[in-house]
Amino acid sequence: MNNTFQADIWIDPKGKVTGKVYDLEVGEEYTNFRLDSMTGEFVGTVREEYGKILKDILNHCFEKTYFQSDQANRITHLINEKYQVLPEFLWEKFKGYGAFREKRTRKWFAIIMNVDKSRIVPEEKGIVEVLNVKLGDQTASYLKKKGLYPAFHSSKKNWVSVILDDTLTDKEIMVLVDVSFQNLHERKEWVVPANPKYYDVFQGFQESDTILWKQSTNISVGDLIYLYLAHLIRQFYFNVRQSK
Repeated sequence: MNNTFQADIWIDPKGKVTGKVYDLEVGEEYTNFRLDSMTGEFVGTVREEYGKILKDILNHCFEKTYFQSDQANRITHLINEKYQVLPEFLWEKFKGYGAFREKRTRKWFAIIMNVDKSRIVPEEKGIVEVLNVKLGDQTASYLKKKGLYPAFHSSKKNWVSVILDDTLTDKEIMVLVDVSFQNLHERKEWVVPANPKYYDVFQGFQESDTILWKQSTNISVGDLIYLYLAHLIRQFYFNVRQSK
């Protein structure tokens, strides 16, 4: 606004954001933009510009977290990285319960909940975050492992609970998540024709062993894909041998 206003923003160690706006021409704090009763183009412009600053800080100075514990948020990142699934908070009464749902069936393969630890370990108390995963026929054998408990709020025959307190490593937990995902996911098989008009497949394979292939279908992680190249593949191998 022609360098006539200044916004000072503070972020404390807990992430709380506060700020003030100053009118530099009069050397005083400008508070009218905070009053709902104040309307008009001028105060509206100040309010809008201040909002842009706060939004810019939100986008560049904070990382979005879904849960309280570090391990819960790390596991959330790993699940999204592998399965492109983020937690869904489906229950108004249980705001801290985030379910991870398989895209095709919409059934959840994992859920993170904040509960009193006594619900999992009777002799201990305090709020903790737990992960429930479905291990099916392997449930009994997995329960022999340290850090795994009969499932809270799920079928104890097929599900287990993991307290997200770093007793188990992220890698160990993701093995359980993978088992749970596969228990829900019905693997499909796809035959995808290669169209040289859109992709220079043969030249590409000579330059790299990886080609990014865009395909508009309901293919999901875990499906089996056959890339159909027909008789053209013979020419490809011939060209490779010639180039060597």
